[in-house]
Amino acid sequence: MTTFYDLSANSIRGEEIAMSDFAGKVVLVVNTASECGFTPQYKGLQELYAKYKDEGLVILGFPCNQFGGQEPGENQQIAEACQINYGVDFPMFEKVDVNGPDSHEVFQYLKKALPGLFGQNIKWNFTKFLLGRNGKPIKRYAPNKAPESIEQDIARALKA
Repeated sequence: MTTFYDLSANSIRGEEIAMSDFAGKVVLVVNTASECGFTPQYKGLQELYAKYKDEGLVILGFPCNQFGGQEPGENQQIAEACQINYGVDFPMFEKVDVNGPDSHEVFQYLKKALPGLFGQNIKWNFTKFLLGRNGKPIKRYAPNKAPESIEQDIARALKA
């Protein structure tokens, strides 16, 4: 059976990164977009990362253009916009599909482990998946769930 740690993805700079690199950390996976009404969540995500990264939190951002064409840029443009506009320094990955036949293996795994209200599909940008230090998915959050509103769940996972 596949685990989260068996998967990999390409960083926004094109290097392959094994999810096993994050073993022992609490991981928050987020599908992102630069031109979405939820894009200001980058600020809250970065604040959570800055506050908890030394305790073992890592946030993994996966840009996606499947919802309203709200991530039209290329990887370099996306990386620059995240850094310039929100000071993002958590790991960002290449633009991926999160639904459909070409959905990235990370999202295939997470959607199967934690189906949402609409079954296994992701509803919109900024859907979040929290995984424990053991790589097991804990909880899925809707796009409108602000990063600061899940801080208690993150703190609890860090202490587990």
